[in-house]
Amino acid sequence: MITFCISVVLLLLGYFFYSKMVERVLGVNPANTTPAVAHPDGVDYVPMKPWRVFLIQFLNIAGVGPICGAIMGAQFGTASFLWIVFGCIFAGAVHDFVSGFISLRQDGASLPEIHGTFLGNGMKQFMRGFTVLLMILVGAVFVNTPAVLLNQNFTPDWNIFIWVAIIFAYYLLATLLPIDKVIGKIYPIFGILLLAMAVAIVVAFIVYKVPIPELWSGMENRHPQAATNPIFPMMFISIACGAISGFHATQSPLMARCMVNEKQCRPIFYGAMITEGVVALIWAAAAAYFFHDKAELCVGKSGNDMVGVIANEWFPKVIAMVCILGVISAAVTTGDTALRSARLIVADFMHVDQKPIPKRLLVALPVFILAAGILIFSLIDKAGFQVIWRYFSWANQVLAMVTLWVITVFLAQHKRGTAWYLMTLIPAIFMSMVTVSFVFVAQKEGLGNIIPHTAGYVISAVISLFFTLLFFRWLSKFNKEIKK
Repeated sequence: MITFCISVVLLLLGYFFYSKMVERVLGVNPANTTPAVAHPDGVDYVPMKPWRVFLIQFLNIAGVGPICGAIMGAQFGTASFLWIVFGCIFAGAVHDFVSGFISLRQDGASLPEIHGTFLGNGMKQFMRGFTVLLMILVGAVFVNTPAVLLNQNFTPDWNIFIWVAIIFAYYLLATLLPIDKVIGKIYPIFGILLLAMAVAIVVAFIVYKVPIPELWSGMENRHPQAATNPIFPMMFISIACGAISGFHATQSPLMARCMVNEKQCRPIFYGAMITEGVVALIWAAAAAYFFHDKAELCVGKSGNDMVGVIANEWFPKVIAMVCILGVISAAVTTGDTALRSARLIVADFMHVDQKPIPKRLLVALPVFILAAGILIFSLIDKAGFQVIWRYFSWANQVLAMVTLWVITVFLAQHKRGTAWYLMTLIPAIFMSMVTVSFVFVAQKEGLGNIIPHTAGYVISAVISLFFTLLFFRWLSKFNKEIKK
């Protein structure tokens, strides 16, 4: 319990101190006019109250990531606590803050457009397709999860495709309607529910005097298949949303189009990520206890299943069902904004006016058709869902890695002549190692490991070094140009 309490304190200190340093480096200026104030359109550029924007951002980025991802990451042991704390403070929250700030300064630009600004037109074209595909995968994954949970826990006699149709219908409405009509009204309620779930788990820690594992008890890999799941990089892929997630930077432009003051960047972007980190830490601590002391209840359980195990073990039936509903709402509120983001990204690069609803529908329909195709595959073949989830998780961290390199270039330009770019350069190099090594180290279906782990790590280090040298080559040219 001591490790858990110290971890929570560190996350809070990160917000109160480190985020202020980031804010000073960025030069946040409350006198600047935000896009929502400059040209509100009643659809996507809609001024909203800061507390509402915060809760929407929190739900957008949270989903089931800080719950199921943290639970499955806790299988690796107490090392997961360190990744959540330091990953959140120095990587994830900075990633969200700076990418959101850039979008705000660039008229609410979508993430691929930001990539293009700093990494060139070729990267912009590639990231347009890559990011839209990731959003479609997120949409499919987060129809599957709530549909399965609703069907299992509330309507076992229903055909699961009834829930799929209901959720898809809601997603289409949330994607097409103005952001303040559906998302702006129900997200704050779901946000409070997600936080209440986390508080209930903390109360259970106290009531049941839960012996949460401590760091000094050992940080060895406790994963049941530890030989094929080394902590690096597998844990860093499993725990994304609670530490760093590329998906977050796709959501920040939605809120950059609703903010009325640049000073809101720190609490909304950095603060929402720290809040998510606390939630992830709570669920990771709960799961670590179950994996360590109640392993018999955890055999063969997925992240979704473990939510039910934890809730039913500690809470009366009614509260347990509320917890499960909280997980369902978290999944739904990620899926809808993912598909909304896909619509905005496509509309931005195709220059399609989004005020008329028929044009919104024209852009959204192909996105939904692709998501539906992937979803059907994942429901028909359970192994298919695992494949989709693996690709989604890896693609999510690749996006985080690319975005970290983007904001490193931005900081080098924004704070020219200084070394403030180190603030994101180090996380960018680290995430490059994580995402590249996953390709070589992760088990391949039916193939095992193609090359030995050591060789995979060496190749990953060489590729990460190559990325770093490219950055410093660019920086040298940039510094020479500004001196002319």
